[in-house]
Amino acid sequence: MFSGDTFKNIRVYWLAFVAYWGIVLFGYDTGIAGGVVSQPYFETSFGLVNANGSINKSKDTEVSSNVVSVLQAGAFFGALGSAPISAWLGRRLTLIGFTIIFIIGAILTTVAGGSRGIEYIYGGRVISGFGIGGISAVAPAYVSECSPKNVRGRITGCFQIMVAIGVMISYFINLGVSLHMASSPNVWRIPFGFQLVLAGIMCLGLLTVKESPRWLASKGYLAEGIANLAYLRRESYDSDEVRREFAEIEAAIREEQEARQGLGWKEAFFGKGNFVRFVIASVIFLLQQWSGQNSVGYYAPQIFTSIGYSGTTNSLLASGIYGIVKVVATALFVFCFVESLGRKASLFISAMGMGITFFIIGAILKTHPVTTPQLGQSAPPPPPSSKGMAAMLYIYVCFYSMGWGPLPWVYVSDIFPTRTRHYGLAVASSSQWLWNFVVAKITPTLEVDLGFKLFMMFAAINIGGMAVFSLLLPETKGRSLEEMDIIFGSVSAESREAFIERALDHKEIVSQRSIDNQT
Repeated sequence: MFSGDTFKNIRVYWLAFVAYWGIVLFGYDTGIAGGVVSQPYFETSFGLVNANGSINKSKDTEVSSNVVSVLQAGAFFGALGSAPISAWLGRRLTLIGFTIIFIIGAILTTVAGGSRGIEYIYGGRVISGFGIGGISAVAPAYVSECSPKNVRGRITGCFQIMVAIGVMISYFINLGVSLHMASSPNVWRIPFGFQLVLAGIMCLGLLTVKESPRWLASKGYLAEGIANLAYLRRESYDSDEVRREFAEIEAAIREEQEARQGLGWKEAFFGKGNFVRFVIASVIFLLQQWSGQNSVGYYAPQIFTSIGYSGTTNSLLASGIYGIVKVVATALFVFCFVESLGRKASLFISAMGMGITFFIIGAILKTHPVTTPQLGQSAPPPPPSSKGMAAMLYIYVCFYSMGWGPLPWVYVSDIFPTRTRHYGLAVASSSQWLWNFVVAKITPTLEVDLGFKLFMMFAAINIGGMAVFSLLLPETKGRSLEEMDIIFGSVSAESREAFIERALDHKEIVSQRSIDNQT
């Protein structure tokens, strides 16, 4: 699990931890809303209860889907806008800016209530979403550009661990508030206010890390770029390892600059070897969003209620256990298997496992329908069939965590060259947030209208779509970022090696002149 490389790359791990702390915000924000809107005091405070004390189902469904999904709407535009900003300001400053935007939105959602109605929550969620969208697009590029190829998959895969940690924290905060503060505005103010703590930690952490060497090299700041690379690799400025890696970076950048002088949107998307990468980046996240995980993740209390975990406490506790399983499974895969199993095999096994578990859940729910307790009745303990379906959901999230959870971000971070990586990550992140929004918006309606067929639908998508798509992808495990141009046909292997040799010869000449000047 750990080796000498772990400690050699400790600065890269710290950089990834800081950049991906924003992804804890991503996970927390996506997980918190479903639990907040299911709290009885929230429903009463924002007019979702009928005069007889029953829930106004249509209004409750509308508000639930809006509170959850407007975050994704804002995130879509944040992800799109991140590309030019990141290319101009650099990865680190861009992350700081988007974190500040997120904080503004978090303040609005926290102060909602009383004379400040549901509109404050909607507006705050849109603004926070804009910040989250930018962070989700820039952080993977930043981490990928700073990571050595032998551990890049593991480090980049930490993205999904941080998402899972954020979601888990949100479930347990909702549970704690439900148990101890169920009859006060704290049922939404504490969960929404806790975002400010996480965002503040990220802002402070970003002050301790270096800018991406690849971005610096692409802007012509070669001395600072090689100094940052040496710092991250814990090597001397003139070591062979650093010189060779920076020569590869320079070769790739110079090659792109020579071949694509005056790069515009058309050339970025349709240049040789580029279009297929953008297609992969879009489709892989379309499929990920329809895997069923976000429907379960965003509306975990409601989903567990639909399979027989009646009562707020029962459903929130089952959701919390789901969050723990997801964190543990994701961490085990990322640190133990991501670099040994390979991208294609992991994605295929993951899709098949998810599909099978969803088919089982759908079959049980069809043969053992859930009985909802009448108004005023206490929630009964979950029957054996409900416990069986919950177990399948826990197994499902293990399969999700070993492939389609962490690997789309790893894979998309792998395949783009430096000059178009910010465009690639922006498109990938925008696709993720667009379909994220669609799934978040319609899940409450699908859950009410489809019942057991919802799980059958997700099962068919997992096996018929995601498993097949996995087999069509090129393997990227163990390949450097600069080798991706060769894999996707942008440049030949011979041409790339010639560029590297020229870059190394250039470094030798510069080094020799420096020695001559000193003597």
